[in-house]
Amino acid sequence: MSNLLPTESTAQECAAADSARVLETYPAHETDLGHLRIRRILPVRQRRMIGPWCFLDRYGPLSFTNEKPMDVAPHPHIGLQTVSWLLSGEIIHHDSLGTEALLRPGQLGVMTAGRGITHTEETPVENTGHLNGVQLWVALPEAHRHTQPAFGHHTELPVLEEPGALIRVILGDWHGHRSEGAAYSPMVGAEMTLHAGTSTALPLRPEFEHALILLSGDAAFEGQPLLPDTLYYLGAHRSDMQLSTRAGAQVLLIGGAPFGETILMWWNFVARTQQEIAAARADWEGHLRFDDVRAYHGARLRAPQLIGRPITR
Repeated sequence: MSNLLPTESTAQECAAADSARVLETYPAHETDLGHLRIRRILPVRQRRMIGPWCFLDRYGPLSFTNEKPMDVAPHPHIGLQTVSWLLSGEIIHHDSLGTEALLRPGQLGVMTAGRGITHTEETPVENTGHLNGVQLWVALPEAHRHTQPAFGHHTELPVLEEPGALIRVILGDWHGHRSEGAAYSPMVGAEMTLHAGTSTALPLRPEFEHALILLSGDAAFEGQPLLPDTLYYLGAHRSDMQLSTRAGAQVLLIGGAPFGETILMWWNFVARTQQEIAAARADWEGHLRFDDVRAYHGARLRAPQLIGRPITR
């Protein structure tokens, strides 16, 4: 998906918070993207970023017949990467570069918006009748946020066995095993499949801050049961974590070095100043900078009104 963004009309200022060896719990809140019900897990008021990860939406699992649960019309992005990860179902991605990519479970779709791109995400006509996944954003650091836009579709990702778990590296690096997806900051995004009836200690990089999200099944972190649709922030300074499960589970791990830059998030934009956001909005509404998605049949999204000044959180 994409234009999944903070609902406030003012731009939100996001700075990396102090990290420590902690465990903080933040439940998601529900919202709608067209006809699709989603749970927004990141950002929350108390925790705006995890390393460079600045946004996470969860959708599904759902089954359907003749419906089209995902139909996100053309919309713009700047200053970020979108990361699409499916557990079941299919999404077809089109963008203003002319890219067409059919994403399936276990495949990475990573779009680098850079200075500006337009894209759509839809349920394809031929589908399995299922949809279940997550959409994440990664903030681009200053040195790369004005880069040329690009899209990567990666069907082969590193998969490795740890005691009691299968680790699939979505983006970034897991202890020397690196995803082919473009990464511009020290980070990790990994899907962890925990085998039934196991308890395992998995290594972490102590210089990273990390968070966990339960995707399916049952799991506990150091004895504390994990609830679905909840962000578990682990802080930094951890060299390992203890995970256990009775019947098996899928857990998403995201993390990275504290970002070190203050960003502004508004609508589909990640920027540094209110002026940049206003300029990007004006360019979108004025049909400048952002090219069309020619493969999409329908109107593009209108930008909301931009009111007030950034809010510091």
